[in-house]
Amino acid sequence: MRLVFAGTPSAAVPSLAALIESSHEVVAVVTRPDAPSGRGRKLLRSPVAAVADEAGIKVLTPTRPSDPDFAAELANLAPDCIPVVAYGALIGADLLALPRHGWVNLHFSLLPAWRGAAPVQHAIWHGDDITGATTFALDPGMDTGPIYGVVTETIRPHDTAGDLLGRLSESGAVLLAATLDGIADGALVAQPQPAEGISYAPKIVVDDARINWHDPAPAVDRLVRATDPAPGAWTEFRGERLKLGRVTTVDVDELEPGELRVDKRRVLVGTATSAVELGEVKAVGKRAMSAPDWARGVRPEAAERLG
Repeated sequence: MRLVFAGTPSAAVPSLAALIESSHEVVAVVTRPDAPSGRGRKLLRSPVAAVADEAGIKVLTPTRPSDPDFAAELANLAPDCIPVVAYGALIGADLLALPRHGWVNLHFSLLPAWRGAAPVQHAIWHGDDITGATTFALDPGMDTGPIYGVVTETIRPHDTAGDLLGRLSESGAVLLAATLDGIADGALVAQPQPAEGISYAPKIVVDDARINWHDPAPAVDRLVRATDPAPGAWTEFRGERLKLGRVTTVDVDELEPGELRVDKRRVLVGTATSAVELGEVKAVGKRAMSAPDWARGVRPEAAERLG
């Protein structure tokens, strides 16, 4: 089949790479426009665009998919199917109807669970044991189209969102390639999503990543892992924001929520249940460092608290 691939972040790169190596022909890539990055705000290509450039594949970067010029260019490419992985923009009904096999989306959850922008983060945050990836026919709804195939993945006890998404992007790439093979030879027919088990995964913003030390230790741990690497869990110390890396639950339960205890080689914080040991911390304007190194610099007072 003639394919136009739509995707933007690094999680979409394994899928693009798999399709370039497949029997299908990737005639173009659609991705988000170059975006400013870093202190110099230099414009950078998306990870997907960078791979396409290296492979000599035409790259389209419409500001909005609804732009008439983009629709005309897409029609001229005459794709049989448009696979999508985290493209980052809504597709209108007119464009959805353009390829004869439609748009096939790879979504990083077991639909209908965790429809939306942040399925991996929400699966960890809410304590799921199993997640996965789903290929489905894109329709005007939010991740509501009929399903072609799924692959499952166990959520490990210490998984961050970055860890889990990395594995799902690889297994999902295999699933997407197999789905397109099945569509091409007529072996696959999409099936409606179940009516039960629907949940939603809106984008996690900075305010969501603030730790509530009155939550139980496992909930604190899940929030930290779910927001790693972005937007990053945080709390406050002496009125300033303090970003936190991974934490470890420890068998200490006499600390009040948010209360700090600095031992010789560890820094503990109380929660609603047992304490957690801080790993890496980053104060405003400072480099990331181990919690004990941070504590030696700020010298917390007895019973001083985070939050």
